[in-house]
Amino acid sequence: MADMMDYSHAMPAVAATIAVHATEALRVTALGKTVLLPEGGLCILADVSFAIEAGDSVAIVGASGSGKSTLLSLLAGLDTPTTGDVSLHGALLSSLDEDGRARLRGERVGFVFQSFQLLPSLTALENVMLPLELRGDDDAEGPAREILQQVGLGERLGHYPRQLSGGEQQRVAVARAFVTQPSLLFADEPTGNLDTQTGQAIIELLFDLNARHGTTLVLVTHDEHLASRCSRTLRLDSGRLVPA
Repeated sequence: MADMMDYSHAMPAVAATIAVHATEALRVTALGKTVLLPEGGLCILADVSFAIEAGDSVAIVGASGSGKSTLLSLLAGLDTPTTGDVSLHGALLSSLDEDGRARLRGERVGFVFQSFQLLPSLTALENVMLPLELRGDDDAEGPAREILQQVGLGERLGHYPRQLSGGEQQRVAVARAFVTQPSLLFADEPTGNLDTQTGQAIIELLFDLNARHGTTLVLVTHDEHLASRCSRTLRLDSGRLVPA
């Protein structure tokens, strides 16, 4: 035992490294996506690398066709990259099968889409209850009612999407995204189908819930004002990260 090497002097550095990585919500390494077309391969993303800290708010911006939505799909494990990898809260997405990625999303991830994507045959309350029911929670109605109250729709629980305005539908979508208390929220052009005043209200709601729940927020947007509200901006140009 006496001749064993003493590594105790290195422990603080090791602990610091572990602590740094423990605070990461996402790590993207040399990510690339190429799709095959009749005329050859089309590169959508190339050599994209970055990390996002837990609790951070990050905007992904760029012109139409720059690869923003593709990047978001890869970050969420909805699509698979051609090269590189994504680590979501320490879980390497490439090491998981489709069921494993779906399970991770159910436990960790929320989504808000431009087109709301509410089920028309379900009420506002039922739409928000759905992810909890799919996850197998014993009580889906209680948390769904509470979050709908938080987004100002406590009096609209029994209304169907067709009976709600665009802004109200997006509030339901935001409530559905936050009801599972995700550690990471992805929003793809969340104000794209809304007028300026309604869009601003949704922005305030997103950031309020982000702060209240400590959720990491990743927004794809063409709205520079919305991007400026985030603590960081990642800018894509022709599938590559460029200085913001």
